[in-house]
Amino acid sequence: MDIGVVLQCNPPASRVIDLARQAETHGFSHVWTFDSHLLWQEPYVIYSQILAATRRVTVGPMVTNPATRDWTVTASTFATLNDMFGNRTVCGIGRGDSAVRALGGKPTTLASLRDSIEVIRSLANGRSARVGDTTVQFPWAEHSTLEVWVAAYGPKALELTGQVADGFILQLADPDIAAWTIGRVRAAAEQAGRDPDSISICVAAPAYVTDGTEAGLEHARDQCRWFGGMVGNHVADIVARYGGDGGGVPQALTDYIAARKGYDYNEHGRAGNSHAEFVPDEVIDRFCLLGTPADHIAKLKELETLGVDQFSVYLQHDAKAATLEAYGESIIPQIRTSVTATS
Repeated sequence: MDIGVVLQCNPPASRVIDLARQAETHGFSHVWTFDSHLLWQEPYVIYSQILAATRRVTVGPMVTNPATRDWTVTASTFATLNDMFGNRTVCGIGRGDSAVRALGGKPTTLASLRDSIEVIRSLANGRSARVGDTTVQFPWAEHSTLEVWVAAYGPKALELTGQVADGFILQLADPDIAAWTIGRVRAAAEQAGRDPDSISICVAAPAYVTDGTEAGLEHARDQCRWFGGMVGNHVADIVARYGGDGGGVPQALTDYIAARKGYDYNEHGRAGNSHAEFVPDEVIDRFCLLGTPADHIAKLKELETLGVDQFSVYLQHDAKAATLEAYGESIIPQIRTSVTATS
């Protein structure tokens, strides 16, 4: 299993770049960022600096959307970064959350998401794409390669992911919900005539390494409670679309938002925000990775048995450097396949 990290583009950008360098040093494979240009600084500018300062990590948004960025510009940006730094990018994409809602907009339709995936992937892989009534192609991008991974929760979005995506991003680490969503994605892929195992599976959630004490666990929960509020935005959309039963979505995902009263995007993705008080400890424990290194390893191995190829750590809390170091020293070596010098 690969281990990635998800950063926010809070100023100064030099701090984001430094965290990315630390992540690579500690063995992380991917550096993702939020993509909300109003709330934080522009990620694609920062990607160029991360790529210049590192040698191996793959970078990309978790996640961009089809509404706030022209699809051809998005494709051109990825293809340009690939040309400059050797095909080290990945495009995570969804219908849109903070980037569009902070501007008063709404997530795009699944049909628009499907079309955007085709345009972005075709152009960023050196192929032609149909945009309106015009067929377009980058004359300079013949060596660029880009995978498009889709973030999804609801049944129809999971179906689309299985039909067209190179990868699936699930933004929570509950094993039961992961099993259900992965199953839906793989079933849709098989029905579409695709190899289900060809779709990369990425689970992303906050991770906080503690000393094993109850006080340490309580602090970790408080630092990660924001994540339940963020996930609640997407769950609320599912309930609004499908009704109280969420269209068959597991109750383990939908039940906890009953006490949700609203959401302030000015506090999006921030520890200690005021709109996540409704999230119970039990949900934080299920959605996140909290506890000692052994606790993290056990949950990561459980996710791996479900087919998860990558776990990405949301690093929005007060122990950023310590988490990267703990993963590099105590956790990543235990989940990577070891190779002996002699046998």
